[in-house]
Amino acid sequence: MLWEFLYRVLGKDTSSSRIHAKERLRLVLVHDRANISPYLMNRLKEDLIKVISNYMIIDEQGMEVHLDKDERDVALIASIPVKKIRRDYMERVQSS
Repeated sequence: MLWEFLYRVLGKDTSSSRIHAKERLRLVLVHDRANISPYLMNRLKEDLIKVISNYMIIDEQGMEVHLDKDERDVALIASIPVKKIRRDYMERVQSS
């Protein structure tokens, strides 16, 4: 019990159900704010991961993507933790 509390306080709680619940809630909130379906938002996130992964090694679990809407505009906001820049991009493209 004490260890569980410490892990939660220190941000070490990585239970799969908690992560998935948080992601579902985020998608529902985005849908409500910007009138975009959770399915479309998830596909957008998957596409971003695929493209950015060509150039960088990223922390997909720490990635946050959402839409910010004001009276006139909607902005896509993405926070994507980068672990490492891929220096071998051209070599990998040429060998494909």
